[in-house]
Order: sequence, then C-alpha cells, then structure tokens
Amino acid sequence: MVLEKLLEARAKRGGAFLLLIDPDRLPESQIPYLIETAQEVEVDAFLVGTSFMLYSNFHQVVRQIKQHAAIPVIIFPGSHSQISPDADAILFMSLLSGRNPQYLIDEQVKGAPLVKEFGLEVIPTGYLLVASGLTTSVQYISNTQPLPRDKNDIACAHALAAQFLGMQLLYLDAGSGAEHAVPEEMITAVTQYSSLPLQVGGGLRAPEDIERKLAAGASFVVVGNQFEDKMDRAMMREFVAAAHPLEKVSV
Repeated sequence: MVLEKLLEARAKRGGAFLLLIDPDRLPESQIPYLIETAQEVEVDAFLVGTSFMLYSNFHQVVRQIKQHAAIPVIIFPGSHSQISPDADAILFMSLLSGRNPQYLIDEQVKGAPLVKEFGLEVIPTGYLLVASGLTTSVQYISNTQPLPRDKNDIACAHALAAQFLGMQLLYLDAGSGAEHAVPEEMITAVTQYSSLPLQVGGGLRAPEDIERKLAAGASFVVVGNQFEDKMDRAMMREFVAAAHPLEKVSV
C-alpha cells in the first residue's frame, strides 16, 4: 500500500519527500532523466497532476513515468479527467477549504467509477488551500477562498472535519508558485488537533523550508516548481536530505 510506504518512510527517515510533476511543464523527452535523478537521490514518491491542463498528454506522461519509476506514482488530480490506469494510487481529494460543490463532491462523483475500473489505490485526502500572498492557479480555477494564514482555529476545524469524514490524509497547500508557504504555527496547531498525517506543499524553495515544516509537525513535503526549469541533481539531493532528518544523506 502506497500510503503505508510513505508512513514507513516517515517513521524511518523522519519524513518523506514527494516530487510533483506537472505534465504541462515537463517535456516528455526529459522524463527518463528526471526519474533517474529523483530515484538516485531517494525521492520517496512522485505526484503527477496540475490545476489546469493546457495539453492532452496527461495519460501518456503518467504511463511514461511509471515505465521508468521504481517508486510509487500517485495522481494529484485537478479534475476527473486526470485519472490514469498506469498510476499506483490517487489522492482522492475533496477541496474542503472551499465551498464550490464542483470540487467538494462533483468531480469526485465523476471520477469514482474510473478509479474503480482502473483499480487504483485510493488515498482519501482532505485538501486545504492556504492563502499564500498570490492568487494561485488552484484558487483561480476552483473559484474558492483559501484559508486565512493567521486563522489557525479555522484550519484546525477543517482538519478535524476531514478526520471525522474518514479521510486518511490531510494536505495543507499554499499552491504552486506560492509567495508564502504554509505557516509553521498552522502546521503545529493542525497536527496537535487532528490525528491525520499531514502533507505540506507550496512555496518550499530551500532545504531549510522543508526542515521547518517537518519540525512543526508535517509528515510529508511536496516540491515541484523548483525543479521544472532546471534539473539540478545536487539541489534535489539537498532537498531530499532535508526531508529525511533521521538519515545522513551525503550531499
């Protein structure tokens, strides 16, 4: 089970690093090198998805990633059209921070039969968008308000609702290209109030950012933008090492 593997990585390594791949921004010719690099530096899993698909190559990209990957490939869907039989698992998400029914339940209803047909492992996920200082793609496309950065009580209530709804994972996301990452104070408050493992993404631009999120209580971190324009192996190794504080990874 993919979620169990990630939880085992957290227990053994002190955290897990997930590399987010946006099919619109990754030329297919670069996929083999990206996968090779990521696995060499011990990335724990791949997330594949985007808020808005400009091209129609999603399934082809997932298939190619899976052909080269020895670690889990997890779909991070922006809509029900981003569901592929070639992945290992899917974050079956509800955008609980918003009140747009399309992303609370409509996309899930449309996607559920495909998930069942493809036999994907389902990771029920409470997705909470946090204000980041900019209007991110997910905020614009979903037409929802993010959680205020300074309202930990509101974030905690949403996290607890996700837990009581039976979800297995909580995702606090500042969004792709965020100006500010999710505050450490919010991460600590949420992990103390809810028992769900917490995944954090958006605005993580340095290894120190990752270290602070894990120290605050996050289980998994997600990074994507940093490696879209330049595939820097040494930098990725530093990011992954920061996500594995219980291991000494040579840089």
